[in-house]
Amino acid sequence: MDTMRDRFAPVVSRLLDEDPRVAVVLAEIGKDAFEAAMRKHPDRVINVGIREQLLVGAGAGLALAGLRPVVHTFASFLVERPFEQIKLDFGHQGLGGVLVSAAASFDWPAGGFTHMAPGDVALLDTLDGWTVHVPGHPDEAETLLRHAVAAGDDKVYVRLSVQANARPLPVDGERFLTVREGRGGVVVAVGPLLDQVLAATEGLDVSVLYATTVRPFDERALRRAAGAADSADVVVVEPYLAGTSTAAVNDALADLPHRVLGLGVGRRELRRYGQVEEHLTAHGLDAGSLRGRISGFLSAGTSVRTS
Repeated sequence: MDTMRDRFAPVVSRLLDEDPRVAVVLAEIGKDAFEAAMRKHPDRVINVGIREQLLVGAGAGLALAGLRPVVHTFASFLVERPFEQIKLDFGHQGLGGVLVSAAASFDWPAGGFTHMAPGDVALLDTLDGWTVHVPGHPDEAETLLRHAVAAGDDKVYVRLSVQANARPLPVDGERFLTVREGRGGVVVAVGPLLDQVLAATEGLDVSVLYATTVRPFDERALRRAAGAADSADVVVVEPYLAGTSTAAVNDALADLPHRVLGLGVGRRELRRYGQVEEHLTAHGLDAGSLRGRISGFLSAGTSVRTS
């Protein structure tokens, strides 16, 4: 199966052919995949070199000129390094664009901590008005990329990962999907961690919601699931910094008695390269670790099915 990033360049290249407003801005990373598109659209596929602040600034400039920029590089270079440009060039100026990252969290352990950005979504949370898509499968990535580019002049962040679920689900760029229903609490699984969550909660009487668009946060879906359960306690399992969506859950359930457990990438830096699977386990995001953490937290309202 191809990866989400494998799908990115062909999808956006087709969008360049279909929509004269679409433009792509790169900073060396990913340029080879756009060679054909660059020959066809030399004025709308721009490589600024290893200049990430310029990458974002150039994207905002294209938006100011009436284009729909798609700005791409690794997450640490797209969100963290040029954060001031995101805040000012897009946010302060009221401009829209699509930021598409790769190598999020620990997707490329051999690159070291400079190539990891588990705090990217939390950082964007400090700004107003960003839509955030976190696909869990290459097919979902294609759907959400198309939604992002077609979203008028909105500010959209699409977070691509090498981690993926086995099968895609029919995501729509807005709602959480109800994957399982139960009465012992609610587990929100974000993007590529759905398969791990489903394995971890097998046989537990809990609802599982699948989130691929996390900002805006689907408060209605969460309230519906929490209201139908005996317990409104919620576990959020995210492929980035643990606790990123805890405030969003608390806001959604402000009038209901509830507890929230945010599971995700820990703050402690893991200084050995290892493999993606080893980082997943080290952060307690493998199915076995998740089962213990989820069932322990929800134990007061969770029962194991016997039939």
